[in-house]
Amino acid sequence: MKFSEGLQKILPFGYLFLVVMGILKESVFYYQIGINILKYSTIMDILISPIATLTAHPIILIAVILVIVFAYAFPTYLSKQSHRKWIQKISGLKSKNELSNEELSENLTNLFIKYLTISLLAFFLGIGIGEGIGLSKKIINNKIMYNQKLNYSSGDSEQIYLISSNSVYYFYLAKGNKAIKIAPIGAIKSIELTNNKMLK
Repeated sequence: MKFSEGLQKILPFGYLFLVVMGILKESVFYYQIGINILKYSTIMDILISPIATLTAHPIILIAVILVIVFAYAFPTYLSKQSHRKWIQKISGLKSKNELSNEELSENLTNLFIKYLTISLLAFFLGIGIGEGIGLSKKIINNKIMYNQKLNYSSGDSEQIYLISSNSVYYFYLAKGNKAIKIAPIGAIKSIELTNNKMLK
């Protein structure tokens, strides 16, 4: 499957699409724990949100690569089976014999963009919903593991579960308190990983 000129023109908008997906994922996640994350985010946080999501865990990055491979391979497979009537119905493709190479390439490009858009939308939305539901259930059922120690600039400290952070705020739960705390980064001296599973 060759990338047409149309796809090459659309590629610069790919990052913008990922930014929107990152905002959607973050908004859905934080909404489930009662936070409007856009009120606590800077423009930089919004711009790097898709990168932060993709690099949060190797499995997420691998899953996104698989989604892209699927979005590329599936239209290619459909084009090879375009002589079948049911394939033509679900894909909108015509038989190869009825299309020029340029028209076939354009059709495949459009299918690739369509499948990739739908797949990434479902992927990011699914992560946001899944993580939000998981965290809210843990909070309600008191199943949070407090694996970090937060040291304030004032000298005080407390055992916490760090939900997340951005360039301005830390979002966390203190041990013995279900209320989510939001602290400006300037108020925090350091965070200690008291139970780092990766180093055991």
